[in-house]
Amino acid sequence: MRAFHAELSKLLSLPGIWLAFLIGVVAPAFIAAMDSHAQKEEIIAGISTRLSEVGYIGLALGVQGVIMLGVLAVSSEYLTESSESGGGQQIRTSLTVVTSRLHFILAKAAAVALISLLMSVIAISTTLAATHFILGEYTPVFEWSKLFGVVCYWVFTTLLALGITVLTKNGMIPLAVLIMNTSFVSFSFLLSKVTKLALYLPDRVGIEMFMVTGDSFLPPFMGGLVMFTWVLILFIIASIVFSRRDIAS
Repeated sequence: MRAFHAELSKLLSLPGIWLAFLIGVVAPAFIAAMDSHAQKEEIIAGISTRLSEVGYIGLALGVQGVIMLGVLAVSSEYLTESSESGGGQQIRTSLTVVTSRLHFILAKAAAVALISLLMSVIAISTTLAATHFILGEYTPVFEWSKLFGVVCYWVFTTLLALGITVLTKNGMIPLAVLIMNTSFVSFSFLLSKVTKLALYLPDRVGIEMFMVTGDSFLPPFMGGLVMFTWVLILFIIASIVFSRRDIAS
């Protein structure tokens, strides 16, 4: 429990985390508002073909905040401190205090999961408010089961970002790849044109928990189960690599 509290305190002390929090709260609502405004006339006329996506599209594309959270939680450990501070890395101090590397990474994952959970709940609230502000009485009903799927998607996504950063020890690569994949070009979507196995990649099955895509093939529960399996496998690999890694390298 002490390790968890320490990791939570470290995360909240990082300036970049507050930027991630701001993006995670604002981006989904902004995207949802723009999407609602774009198809408002069709929704009012009852001819919208994307009514089920209203609001959820913002929550699907607005996960950049939790991606930043997962990446910064690990990459900040490997930043070299100033010469005045000894020029070392935070990871050395962290592992001096928490001697078990498994406990260390579990505590960090738990802290990241808790903050991403909070971010997702606030993002859902702001997104619902923005959608209702634009559409008023025409706002579609948001199902609790789908909103729970959004929370799971956000938490699983930040844990994937954390696991990948543990493997790379560098925040730039996972940050660039994951943000690009969730906002500009989905590599999973492109790969699905080559092989249907790409539909089982975590970002694709994760969205199945709350949105119906053109090539949906899994029910929400199974989509969440497959994404959780990805998180579990990656976390096991990252824990093994981290436990055997020479921190000095």
